[in-house]
Amino acid sequence: MARKQTPVQVETGRKRIRVYPGGRVIADTLAPLLVWEHPYYPAYYLPVADVDAGVLEPTGETAHSPSRGTADRYTVRVGNSVASDAALRYDASPVPEISGHIRFDWDAMDAWFEEDEEVFVHPRSPYARVDIVPSSRRVRVEIDGVTIAETTNSRMLFETYLPVRYYIPKTDVRMDLLERTATATGCPYKGTAEYWSARVNGNLHADVAWSYRTPLPESQKIAGLIAFWRDIEIFVDGVPQPVQGALRG
Repeated sequence: MARKQTPVQVETGRKRIRVYPGGRVIADTLAPLLVWEHPYYPAYYLPVADVDAGVLEPTGETAHSPSRGTADRYTVRVGNSVASDAALRYDASPVPEISGHIRFDWDAMDAWFEEDEEVFVHPRSPYARVDIVPSSRRVRVEIDGVTIAETTNSRMLFETYLPVRYYIPKTDVRMDLLERTATATGCPYKGTAEYWSARVNGNLHADVAWSYRTPLPESQKIAGLIAFWRDIEIFVDGVPQPVQGALRG
């Protein structure tokens, strides 16, 4: 399933894709296009023939992309549900494969399904992989000179494009130094994460740790474990690891 060399990467997907706004399906296709507008994951472009034409209302406005050209904008109307400017159609694109396809705004739709499984956040990339393996290597997390977690029973998560993440049992974490926050993020491979801030030596480190309480089936090995990022130091067998950066995983 090689990608075609065009101004943006385009290929035909092999999953059945369905889109639900307003509580009913308006697009159902066996021939979605995967279009890499983002370096790490694609967007779905669906054939016009597989979209319920009665739900698309032209706005008379256009959108421009340096790589994909000019698109006509559409509002998606399903009964009393209205998603303004929620669809694009590139019929004069320098990327000929996407002509005659509709790109729906992901967040403006109520639900997306790949086959019969609902997918969240963004489409899954066929080139992304998540491996979760147990490790007896000693992992230590330090904030402001204080060891906040230390274990020889971590789960190391290797995800395409991201640094290694170290998921640690709560019994090996100084939970007394963590404060639950209202932050939540989603991942199409792992599910919804909840967050903690750390208060160490009087300093608050916001949203420094996260956990997937009920991860998706393929990521069950990290259920309830804690991972850390930002403003911290992580040591594996005494060796400092690179700064984790802002991409959560």
